[in-house]
Amino acid sequence: MNRRSTLGRYAVAGAAVAALGALALAVSPEAALSRLRWLATEPLSFGVAVVALAAVRPLLAWPTTLLAVAVGFGYGWVGTPFALALVVGTALPPYALARAGRLRIRDGSETTEGSGVAARFCRAGERFAAESGSMRAVAGTRLLPLPSDAVTAGAAAAGVGVRPFLIGTALGELPWVLTGVAVGVSLDRLAASGGSLVDPTVILGMAAVGALVLAGPLYRTFVRPDATAA
Repeated sequence: MNRRSTLGRYAVAGAAVAALGALALAVSPEAALSRLRWLATEPLSFGVAVVALAAVRPLLAWPTTLLAVAVGFGYGWVGTPFALALVVGTALPPYALARAGRLRIRDGSETTEGSGVAARFCRAGERFAAESGSMRAVAGTRLLPLPSDAVTAGAAAAGVGVRPFLIGTALGELPWVLTGVAVGVSLDRLAASGGSLVDPTVILGMAAVGALVLAGPLYRTFVRPDATAA
């Protein structure tokens, strides 16, 4: 009976993964935005649709900036707080999942070779977070042009608490949110002109700021660990 139940759960999980994979292939971020266009004249319905998009975004591995673009298109600059709330909120499910995996590794319930590598990664992240401060580590890493969910998983693996994670995510994602809202506000004009959605200099500028924020802690943690004691 238990075996059948376990097999049934695996079958349901496999079907769900297959369905999500098919959905990701069939619905690209660009297609999702185009489907939101016809709701832009109905603010309430548009908001519900964007919240639903934020809920499924981690499952489809879409960039968080897409949410800010959608909000900017539908609400303009006044929607910036809403966009930031969506971006922070959509990071919570991957954070919770990665944090649960970290706890299993730290408890010693996983003993494979891969888990040993993961445990070393967790310890390195913990040292870096302790050196830089959890909130600073999250905010600075968010400024870098890295996949948002990878940063989230790294923060959870480093043992960053919920509060510094949320504050650091809000601070680090704010420039990206502002950029995304700006893109959404001018989406039609950019599409008509064929211009680039995000100016590469903006990406380079934010990456430079993130590097400056993290340079000292990275050096003291991984290059010269004895520098802290000195």
